[in-house]
Formats: sequence, structure tokens, C-alpha cells
Amino acid sequence: MTTRRLFSAALIILSLASIAGAQAVGGQPAVTAARPAAPVAGLPVATPESAGMSSERLARLDAVMQDYVNQGRIAGIATVVTRGGKLVHFGTYGRMDVEKNLPMRKDVILRMASMSKAVTTVAVAILLEEGRLLLTDPVSKYLPAFKQTTVAVPPPPGTPGTGRYGVVPAKRAITIRDLLTHTAGISYGQGSLAESEYKAAGILGWYLADKKEPIVPLMERLAALPFDAQPGEKYVYGFNTDILGAVVEKVSGMPLDQFFKTRIFDPLKMTDSSFFLPPDKRDRLATVYSAAPNGGIVRAPESGTGQGEYVDGPRACFGGGAGLLSSPLDYARFLQMLVNGGELDGVRILSPKTVELMTANHAGTLYNDGTMGFGLGFEVIEHLGRTGRYGSVGTYGWGSAYFQRFFVDPQEKLVAVFYAQLIPAGGLDIQEKWRDLVYAAIVGPPGAQAPAASAPRR
Repeated sequence: MTTRRLFSAALIILSLASIAGAQAVGGQPAVTAARPAAPVAGLPVATPESAGMSSERLARLDAVMQDYVNQGRIAGIATVVTRGGKLVHFGTYGRMDVEKNLPMRKDVILRMASMSKAVTTVAVAILLEEGRLLLTDPVSKYLPAFKQTTVAVPPPPGTPGTGRYGVVPAKRAITIRDLLTHTAGISYGQGSLAESEYKAAGILGWYLADKKEPIVPLMERLAALPFDAQPGEKYVYGFNTDILGAVVEKVSGMPLDQFFKTRIFDPLKMTDSSFFLPPDKRDRLATVYSAAPNGGIVRAPESGTGQGEYVDGPRACFGGGAGLLSSPLDYARFLQMLVNGGELDGVRILSPKTVELMTANHAGTLYNDGTMGFGLGFEVIEHLGRTGRYGSVGTYGWGSAYFQRFFVDPQEKLVAVFYAQLIPAGGLDIQEKWRDLVYAAIVGPPGAQAPAASAPRR
């Protein structure tokens, strides 16, 4: 028997031993972890060793992911790692639906929430490359309602009553760059001094899939509400990318879903990415769960940020900030295009210089107390010591309210994505461990043949 076969047999025995006796979610039989992918259409597949990574060390990632599933702390997970343009790991763990006992599928469709922002950022960058807008353009050039915006300020000390606030004019116009860097001062309304106004306007929170109003008029109504900070003075996470989606519609003359389809999804062969789900794909949509006080999980509510109106809703509002659905390999292809400098499979979406611009720090020290930078749609590592996490200078990424995260490391030619459907996550620390385990599996430069793995020591 060859060394490779002996090693594979050892891994199988170890996996079975780690699963035996584990607590199953909801009292149902445990679903075993899936190993790295068999050949999958759309991404070339390679062994980890051929890409400078270790199968033995990636098996640690499998074991940790499966352990959290077996503890009942998360229903299902999918993880994808590419290096040097090759798919070297694709794991699925647990269930996409606990009640139906459906194992997590490799072609599962997931609610992407704020991982939609990267796609909208690319759409804006496409228009930038075509000379159809500038980063310095005022948003009001395309959405006139933003010509004179206002900012909510605390009332003077001693003002009687509660919930009162003052309103002052914005010191300057909000620009496209302000929106891309979340420095326009625009929040989601929650926690704002003017939260009651946002609620009364029906524009409170990131979830827009239930809206019957298209994105352009919705964002034009948003412009009438007082914002949280002056443009350029503070990092404020909010509707910025949804406003950018409205700008894309106005500049291109196309609905946002069609712009994404024709300019990004179709060229990149992202066949399972859209704002709303075709009914014939309903059985592939993962169920959303929520962390329970006892440390377990419960099925999330049917409407809103739970299961959501992605199949049977009004299908009218294309929220570029948090509205997309996608599959693990679709989104991995999108990120592979970025790490390649804007190109995939001979199709160029962006110039390498545009990707370089997008992933530079544009926010100074405004983001995360200056420990990281923020580019045009992504957080960016500028200094490993200040960041305090695995990575490389220039690594960029973002996450999702449904407890998903990605990072792209150009130096290591690495893409890694963690997929789940958990909201809220209850402080679960699995994503930090996932990141650590991905980086710990690197044992050589991309494209270098790593030493053959030895059988695990007893």
C-alpha cells in the first residue's frame, strides 16, 4: 500500500473516532465532515501539497469545524480555500436544514448579506474604469436628493425631554469615495439619534428584501433623514453601499440585478448568484438558525433577517449592500477574479491597477481604531502587529450578518471563505479559529511542492 493510501486511511480512522459519541444537533445522527473537493466544474482542483499547503494540517480545520457542529453550536458550515488559482480545499460540515436532516451541500445557496458589498464595489469600479463616474463626484450628481444633507447632533446640555436632537447642515457634499469607505456618516438608523425617524420612514436596518419600493426611490427618501456624522469625519457602517447600488442603476440605465448579471455574474459563470431565488432552486437554500441562550441553536423566524423574503417576496428592491444570494463556488470565483488582479479564465472584469486602488487604505485611522485600514469596500491589513491576526500586508476581506467571512491574501495568492447561516451568532469564536487553521496549513510558497505528509503520530 502506498504512503498516500496509508495516510488517507489514517485520516478516515481519525475522523470517525472524533465523531463517535459526539452530541448530534437536535438529537439527530451526526453528519460526517466532507473532505476536500472532487473535481468541480468552474475551478481547477489541485492537491494541497502541489500548492504549498498541507493535507494533514487542513485535516485539523475539518476536525474543528465538525466539532462545533457536533456540539450543536452551529447547524452547517462550508469552507473553501484556493491557492495559486487552484481549489485545494472544499469542506462541508453538518446540515443545511436540521429539522429535515439535510446535509450541507456543496451547491448550497446562501444569503450573503454584507458580502454583497464587494460585488457592488466592483460594479462601481467598472463604471469608474469606463469614465462614467469619478470617486470625487458628489452623490447628488446622480441622486439629486443628496444635494443638501443634514446631520443629527446631540441637544445642548440641560435640554428637557428625551429623544430630542438637533439637526445641522452637512459641511460638504457626500462623494462616491465617502460611500465606498463608509465615511459618509450614514448608518443603518439603529442607534442613531434620529432612530425614530428612520423607523417612521420604513428605512431601518440593512434588510431590504421585503421592500416593495425599488432601490432608487428608497435611497432618495433616505437622503431626507439626518445622518450620524459629517462626511469624511468618521467611519459609520450603514446604507452606503445600497446608495451606491442606486448610483449604479442611474449611471448605467440598468436595474442593479441586470447590471450584476451581464457585467459580473455571467462573465464569471456565477450561475447561482442573484438577488432573489428562482423557485426551482428553493430546495438548495440553506435554513437560517440563531444562537440560543443555552449555547445551542434554534430555527430563525420566517420573515425579515431570519429566513427572509428571498423566494416568495415582492422581488422589487435590489439591495447592493446586503441583498445577494450566492453559492460557495460562485463567490469563490468572484474572489479569485480579484486575487488574479481583475481577471478569471481569460475574462477581464477590472484592471489590476483598479484592484490595487480598491484594496489600499483610504480611511486613514478612522476604521477599527487605526489597527486596520479600509479601502473601497474592504478592510485591509497594513501592519500585522497592529492587526494582531494571521495574514499578510495587503490582505483584504469582509464578512456578513449571517456569520460568514472571506479574506484574500495577494502575497500568498490565497482565497479563503467561511460560509454559514447563523444570526445572531452568540459570540461564537469559530471564525477566528478557521482563519488561524487556514494560515497554519501553509507550508511553502504557492505552486511549490510541499513535502509528502506523514501519518499522524500517536
